[in-house]
Amino acid sequence: MFDEILTAVHDIGIVPVIAIDDAKKAVPLAKALVAGGLPAAEVTFRTDAAEEAIKAIVAEVPEMVVGAGTVLTCEQADRAIAAGARFIVSPGFNPAVTRHVLDKGVCMMPGTATAGEMEQAMMMGLDVVKFFPAEQNGGVAKLKALAGPYRKLRWMPTGGVNTDNLAEYMSFDKIIACGGTWMVKKDLIENEKWDEITSICRSAVKKMLGLELRHVGINSENEEEAAKTAKTLCALFGLDYKPGNSSIFAGSVFEVMKSAGKGKNGHIALAVSNVDRAIFHLGRCGASFDETTRAKDDKGTKVIYLDGEFGGFAIHLVRK
Repeated sequence: MFDEILTAVHDIGIVPVIAIDDAKKAVPLAKALVAGGLPAAEVTFRTDAAEEAIKAIVAEVPEMVVGAGTVLTCEQADRAIAAGARFIVSPGFNPAVTRHVLDKGVCMMPGTATAGEMEQAMMMGLDVVKFFPAEQNGGVAKLKALAGPYRKLRWMPTGGVNTDNLAEYMSFDKIIACGGTWMVKKDLIENEKWDEITSICRSAVKKMLGLELRHVGINSENEEEAAKTAKTLCALFGLDYKPGNSSIFAGSVFEVMKSAGKGKNGHIALAVSNVDRAIFHLGRCGASFDETTRAKDDKGTKVIYLDGEFGGFAIHLVRK
């Protein structure tokens, strides 16, 4: 029912949690987030400007996925939904508010901290909940332990998530996204530091994707040529010779193809924490992808090639 919203939240990966005092600053703030690669926001009802801020962002920055946070009552939920919020988030698990939002057909992510609260949410049909406050409640280690018995549950951790621990959170596939405030600190908003907010967001996206060079693929005419090239590389750099069905690896650095593969010269493999998130964010930068090369499993996309060549090399993404 809420697949479209949850997929968007997952692919964006980081949801800035905004407490805004002046609704007039909502639109430039939203535009700064979009420019930084984070077209999502959880506008909290901690301030009187929340409702008007949501209305303004929905009207003027339609690419934003806007939700309402710190929703404590059914009345607040109604106001947020009327303003255009596409999802509702609460700090704790309130069965009455949760049921009220669900009955209105709106995506709800109630706050949970214990297994009991999570089970109550699951009994209402939810498979995504907020985990708050994340760091104070055991962080990633606790979620990995809970993932054993609750195999279908996914979490949006919020509270204590920052650039130092973001990669650790995002490396766990049961985390749909992380909520955070470090890119939307109160002083940045009050002083209208839009460029700085954009810069912080870009750094966060880079950290989240965790882009690394995995290996370089080299095309060969045949198996004999591939073996010769691989053995030369192994001898030169002290690498292990690892023959396979379609290629030979020289350590983990070079993959020498036994025939001409994608790319005039070969391919470059780039590892990322989550391929689907990388597809979304690279797509926003103009990249397109060869869908015929997409390989998936129950965790999402494992491998996919970008369209085209780059200096005679094809590029593919691979999950870490």
